[in-house]
Amino acid sequence: MTRLLTVLALAILAGCAAPRPTMTAAEGRAMVASYMPASVADKDGWAADIYSAVAVLEIPVTADNICAILSVTEQESGYRVDPVIPNLPSLAWAEIERQREKIGIPRLVLDAALSLESSNGRSYRQRLNAAKTERELSDIFEDMIGRVPLGRTFFGERNPVRTGGPMQVSVAFAAAHAKHRPYPYPVLESIRDEVFTRRGGMYFGIAHLLDYPAPYDRYLYRYADFNAGHYASRNAAFQAALARVAGVRLALDGDLMQATEAAARSVAGELGMDAVQIRRDLDQGPARVFEGTRLYRRVFELADKAAGKRVPRAVVPSIELQSAKFTRKLTTGWFARRVVTRHRQCLTRRGA
Repeated sequence: MTRLLTVLALAILAGCAAPRPTMTAAEGRAMVASYMPASVADKDGWAADIYSAVAVLEIPVTADNICAILSVTEQESGYRVDPVIPNLPSLAWAEIERQREKIGIPRLVLDAALSLESSNGRSYRQRLNAAKTERELSDIFEDMIGRVPLGRTFFGERNPVRTGGPMQVSVAFAAAHAKHRPYPYPVLESIRDEVFTRRGGMYFGIAHLLDYPAPYDRYLYRYADFNAGHYASRNAAFQAALARVAGVRLALDGDLMQATEAAARSVAGELGMDAVQIRRDLDQGPARVFEGTRLYRRVFELADKAAGKRVPRAVVPSIELQSAKFTRKLTTGWFARRVVTRHRQCLTRRGA
């Protein structure tokens, strides 16, 4: 009897220790769909693209991660692949006029160029006046840059449409990400064009949100980083700590340049560093390795000592958002807190 009990106990322990079966793709897609608002059209399509991106990027399929993705998508586009932008033609004309004045091209010359027939048979002026989405506007500028000599003079290789897709991800980020990690889908035209598709927009948006090691204990800071750039919340906390040590006021914007460097150099003796070493360490600001630099460690050591406690290692950056698309004053903090609210709502949604 004793031997039988021992065997049974070992069997139970072995069962407890066995790894849980991994989630199938079908189960993963169903989980994603279960957290979406009831109003979302084509839930299965959205779920397939989101789960595929998560699987390729090897991001854990957790309720929090899924709700983080869905909450940013809802905030940025309301689950629209290429959302309509109010007054987009006016915004486009304002950008063109800004470029014209910057370069000094006569308005008559510009008018003549915009009256030319574009690749679809309509003039550039007609297409600009009819544009409703960022993808349409981006296509017009790409056509203009490629076909009209004045287009290259105006924009070179820099299409002024810099974000797009359902998560409003940066085209520059997408291009950089695709260089160090293969894009999992066929590129029909360009990475820029892929950003404006659902599969590409979600893939690169999810990568920007979750595919980097962040030292945060709250999604709030990832949301701020999504808006302001990777590690902006960590860097803003560093600026706050440095301001305490140096006895100066610093804009907590996560930008480790100029004023931040000047403040660090003002306490170089306390840091035990020279100007060259300070600049070298600040150059690591956009990367995770910044946390391992002498400058980062020493500033927080001094700040903790001055405060008599551990000061925050993450702070939402104080940045006013600049975009002609906004009709009121918005900030990175507003964006991050708004997405946090959506995240909480998402977590209560499954099965409802």
